[in-house]
Order: sequence, then structure tokens, then C-alpha cells
Amino acid sequence: MKSVLITGASTGIGRETSLHLDRLGWRVFAGVRKEADGEALRKDASPELHALMLDVTDPKSIHAAMERVGEGVADSGLDALINNAGITVNGPMEFISMDELREQFEVNFFGVVATTQAALPLIRKAERGRIIHIGSIGGRQAAPMLGPYSATKYAIEAIGEAQRRELQVWGIDVIVVEPGAIATPIWQKGQEAADVKIKGKSEREIELYGPAFDALREGATMMERRAVGPEVVAKVVEEALSTAKPRPRYLVGMDAKFQALMTRFLPDRVRDALILRVMKYPRRA
Repeated sequence: MKSVLITGASTGIGRETSLHLDRLGWRVFAGVRKEADGEALRKDASPELHALMLDVTDPKSIHAAMERVGEGVADSGLDALINNAGITVNGPMEFISMDELREQFEVNFFGVVATTQAALPLIRKAERGRIIHIGSIGGRQAAPMLGPYSATKYAIEAIGEAQRRELQVWGIDVIVVEPGAIATPIWQKGQEAADVKIKGKSEREIELYGPAFDALREGATMMERRAVGPEVVAKVVEEALSTAKPRPRYLVGMDAKFQALMTRFLPDRVRDALILRVMKYPRRA
């Protein structure tokens, strides 16, 4: 039986992928941050799904989780790691605090690096282990007001590429999955956080970026309407894990594929104009 560790499995992509691979017969180690989330996950899964506490920003939590996974897989090793845990911080880069930016990177970037480093000894024990980073089309093209989030996803593209080349000598494949708009709670949480932050904004920030925050809300609503379900990502992950020669990157969703074509063929200024128009973002006179 093949084994996989999935971070951020409480909701959205992580939860759906955990349940999907469990149904396919994988031994799933699903990382959650709350006991209640683990209980809810186990109720919908087979006995082979093991929910474990895992905070990717806490070295002690990562170490404890790896010990438990190591006991579960023994000498057969860990066949796959799926780095999915993530948060979104939004707002204009001019006013994002360093604490907010550090929090964004602690979860979405440093958490990925730390978890991967801790898991690699177990992955090396497996035959042709695989590492999947859940990135974003935002790692190729950054939208206004989502700079911190996109910065971490650009960084994931970089480490995914470096690791793919570094680890090939051991037969370990590293894959980046790049979804577009996916119907998960991360965007709602990000929008709720933005709404809370707006209430504490300075008069100057509201004066400068009030219309931009309105555009962000409208854009989030539009993305929610067009979003595909997390089960679509789960099936792409299945493909990346099961095919003999996985692609280095997998785009998920028509919007992601369209944006990838934009970044490849359209000049930067043309893309700027198109993105601002679609988002109904304020334009200079």
C-alpha cells in the first residue's frame, strides 16, 4: 500500500485530496491543526486514513508528525508528500506590514521548505518517491492587491524547479500543481481578513486604495462564481502521482490555462491592461 502525507487537510483541496486518495487505496496521513478537523475527516474516510496534528510553522509539530509517519510507513518509506497548507494575505503592497508579510511566507513558503526537508529521509526510502507542491497560477502572474500571496507562489515555482533538478538523481519527482480559482475557504478567509483590516485602515490608505478594495471584493465574488471544486485538483494530483512520467507542472482550471497563455504570449503592458479591466480595478486618468 502506497503512503502519502498531505498538509492543510482540514478543508478545501487538502481535505478533498485526502479523501480521494483514501478511496483509491492509499495510506493517507492527513495533517490538520485542530482535533475536531481530524475527527470530521476520519468520519468520512477508511481506517487507513490517519489524521495527525501538523502546524507547518512549528518545528516541534513537524518533527512529531514525521515521527508518527515514520512509525506508520516503517522501512517502506513515504511514497509522496503533498504540500498544500496555505493562507492568503491581501492588500496594497504599499501598506502591508512586515508582520503580515512574514506570516504569509511562514506558512506558504518556509512551511513548505521545512516540511519537505523533514520528510525527505522518509521519501528516499520509498521507490521513486514524489513531492507535490500546491502552487497557483498566481505564481506566474500576480494580481493587484494579492501581492503577498503571489510572492509566495512565485517562490514555490522556484524551489520546485530547484528541487526537481536536485533530487532527480534519487529518482524523486517534484511537481508543482497550479490551480486557478478553486472553491475553497481560503479566499473567504482572506476576504474576511481584508474586511477586518479595512476597518482599521488609516484615512490615507482608504483615500488611496478604497476603490481598489472594492475591486478586490468584486473580483473575489467573480472568482467564486467561476471556481471549480477542489475535487478537480484532487484528480490532477492523482494523475501526477500515478503516471510513470509526471509533468513538472499541472495547470488546473480553464482560467489558469488562459492566464498561462497570457503570460507566454502577451506583452506585460497588455496583460496589465487586461487584468485591470477584468478586475474593474481603478485606472489612472
